[in-house]
Amino acid sequence: MTFASRFAAFLNHPTGPKTTHFWGPIANWGFVAAAIADMKKPADTISVNMTSAMSVYSLIFMRFAWMVQPRNYLLFACHASNEVAQLYQLQRALRAPKKEEDQE
Repeated sequence: MTFASRFAAFLNHPTGPKTTHFWGPIANWGFVAAAIADMKKPADTISVNMTSAMSVYSLIFMRFAWMVQPRNYLLFACHASNEVAQLYQLQRALRAPKKEEDQE
């Protein structure tokens, strides 16, 4: 199989770049990039509520990506990566010492 025929198959695939099944996951990699960038920030600035919501969101869309036909492996990989990043951030937030004003 030549490069040209493989590239044409990729372009015309049901989850290829001519569809939202491709561009949606590409846009969602922004969540992963943001979570990775936030790993350098102090843990006491992490919102437990928002991080939990992002974790649940990624779990739901991982299941969707697996169940939709044809399976969307790009979407699954994106949300699996985000799930790992969000769970890491969540454990950082839960382990962070509480601020004095929060303890009152």
